[in-house]
Amino acid sequence: MKLIHLTDTHFVPEGKTLYGRDPRIALEHAVADINRHHSDADCAVITGDLTHWGEPEAFDNLAQVLDDLKVPTMLLLGNHDDRTAFQNSFPNQAMDEHGFAQSVRKTDAGHLIFLDTNLTGTHAGWFCEKRRDWLSQRLDEAAAEDADVFLFMHHPPFKTYLPTMDTIGLQEADKFLAVLQPHIECIRHLFYGHVHRPIFGSWLGIPTSTIRAMNHQVRLDFTPGPDGDTPGNFEPPAYAVVLIDPYSVVIHVHDFMDDSPRFGLRNSPVDDWANRYSDE
Repeated sequence: MKLIHLTDTHFVPEGKTLYGRDPRIALEHAVADINRHHSDADCAVITGDLTHWGEPEAFDNLAQVLDDLKVPTMLLLGNHDDRTAFQNSFPNQAMDEHGFAQSVRKTDAGHLIFLDTNLTGTHAGWFCEKRRDWLSQRLDEAAAEDADVFLFMHHPPFKTYLPTMDTIGLQEADKFLAVLQPHIECIRHLFYGHVHRPIFGSWLGIPTSTIRAMNHQVRLDFTPGPDGDTPGNFEPPAYAVVLIDPYSVVIHVHDFMDDSPRFGLRNSPVDDWANRYSDE
């Protein structure tokens, strides 16, 4: 199975800018690149913060761009999103029985479980009792089918050691962990967003990953910023190509807007192996 992972598109209404940039530009480049090289992917997943302020016009702007994507797309909510505006712009995105943007996609590789950690009025992540009960049922179903599980969520449930981001990570992570604990051996990977950085590791034995965002990034800085401000920059955007087979999960991070020169490493004039060790 091939998946495409994108995150934190932070769309604003068409024609507006965010930190001096139009978020639409990078995503249009990403969509064109995915269509050109990865139209065979089973699905693309955007792990939240679809918009920056949650306006209906921002969601409509995003919908226009995603209409061109040839790959089926799953959208998660982040702390910057508004659930009602999201539903109005993307009525075909699945919701659970309580109105949360949660669903399961069953594949030959396992169950892809998409979670909603959005709570109106805070940038921190929350996963209430109703959502925990829903997840527990989905994990039980996967276990009954002897299926592997791949989790997708916006807020990481563990420390990333980026101080300002950790303060707005998933709250009550211990309660979330309690739901996962009986099924940890079945969870092959956890994908998340929120932190705008390429981060790879593991949490309680579960492999985890996230990538850079579309419009702007969180600068790599392990010291608290002044007045709790989050340090940002414009490192290049990226998406991940995720390749899954029964034995491995391989993740390639692609800087799709990179325009550096391309050349063959064996025959490059920059690195002339034929003459490097000559007697001349």
